[in-house]
Amino acid sequence: MREKYEPVIGLEIHAQLKTESKIFCGCSTRFGDEPNGNTCPVCLGLPGALPVMNRQVLKMATKAALALNLQINQESIFSRKNYFYPDLPKGYQISQYDRPFSKHGAVEIPTTERDNGGRAIEWRLKKFGITRMHLEEDAGKSLHEGMADSDAKSYVDLNRSGTPLAEIVSEPDFRSSWEAYDYVQHVRRTLQQIGVCDGNLEEGNLRCDANVSVRLKGAEKFGTKVELKNLNSFRFLQKAIEYEIDRQIAVIEAGGTIIQETRLWNEKDSKTASMRSKEEAHDYRYFPEPDLPPLLVSAAFIAEQRESLIELPEMRRRRFLNEYALTFEDAAQLIESRPMADYFEEVTRDSGNAKAAANWILNELLRELKNAAKEIEESPVAAASLAALIRLIDDGTISGKMAKDVLNEMCRSGKSAQEVVEELGGGQVSDEAAIRALAEAVIAANPEQLERYRGGKTALFGFFIGQTLKASGGKANPQIVNKIITELLGG
Repeated sequence: MREKYEPVIGLEIHAQLKTESKIFCGCSTRFGDEPNGNTCPVCLGLPGALPVMNRQVLKMATKAALALNLQINQESIFSRKNYFYPDLPKGYQISQYDRPFSKHGAVEIPTTERDNGGRAIEWRLKKFGITRMHLEEDAGKSLHEGMADSDAKSYVDLNRSGTPLAEIVSEPDFRSSWEAYDYVQHVRRTLQQIGVCDGNLEEGNLRCDANVSVRLKGAEKFGTKVELKNLNSFRFLQKAIEYEIDRQIAVIEAGGTIIQETRLWNEKDSKTASMRSKEEAHDYRYFPEPDLPPLLVSAAFIAEQRESLIELPEMRRRRFLNEYALTFEDAAQLIESRPMADYFEEVTRDSGNAKAAANWILNELLRELKNAAKEIEESPVAAASLAALIRLIDDGTISGKMAKDVLNEMCRSGKSAQEVVEELGGGQVSDEAAIRALAEAVIAANPEQLERYRGGKTALFGFFIGQTLKASGGKANPQIVNKIITELLGG
């Protein structure tokens, strides 16, 4: 049944800009402070208080717009978005509407086909359009307790009221929940790495709403869209979209009609539930904010912010592919965080072996760090130390198998590769005469296996390799062992 339909998905990301003070006043944006402690007449909406634009917000917003390939409007207008909610003290939100800060952007990013378990099957590049990124102030936060009891209480914390937000509105270009997942990950990673947003979904400084509809494959007209809210993790985003696609298809197949509404994701029940009918723009009665002048941005200011941008994650991924000949998957994983990409480049520079650096970081070091609940920035193995370990493998001093034990001890003790190798009794044995003697002894001690091998059981070749390595205490050079066993067994 699902094969008949095509999902159409658009996303709205609300990114809290990483300023120390709010967008229109000097109150702190610090998370976790005493409720209502970071407030003043401006962010409380008291009579006579006037907003003043925070210049740091403008700098961060400009960097964000440039990083997402958006066109920056040199003149934009703040508007009042009127609605009533307990955590909106003024009865309106200062936002932008018909003349936003930036518009008409696009990002081309790697996205994946995935199986039912969420494992990547195939990587591909796809372009997603961005309609606009506008600036606005955040609302406060309502807190509820004992909602099932007769003495239920609700509280309002206005510390978040007035924190600066960049709302990034996409085009309806997504055709699967995993494309949406990959796009939000990309936006979050980009904003984090240029230093304009923490991207912490649990603290609410990055939030995402999804507009989901379905239509018959081949149809040009969009279906009726439903807005999904309360998506405070990447997995919830993906699961909520999947559920909503299936729900809408089931309604249509049963002869029903999709209602334009806002629905909340309930993780406990793994389903969406109706919250309210969806508002249209005219419901908010937008009009220009009379207490703020037009926001003017000079070409020189934009050029200055562009000059200050670091190498963006997607640019770095492409460079890793071209410069280091990495696989698509390895390059994509290495640019997940700026510290990891920096660590990889340092290991590569010191070891001269990019592919080994990627392999040891992604497959061995990250596993050790995960077991110790540490990030790459906290690694007890410095980049120079991992590079030294790779050099010991490349010059034949230790085998790859021995190197895993060495790395494990380096992570545990913080010692250098050379120190650990010496403590473990030295490096790899590459003396051909010594290895030949061990191999001859192994073959002599296993006449039955030798006879079966010569009778056609060629899989026993691995048995002789393993026994020789075991006899050497794991120190014999595997390549030399392979060569000598081949000679002794007559090819």
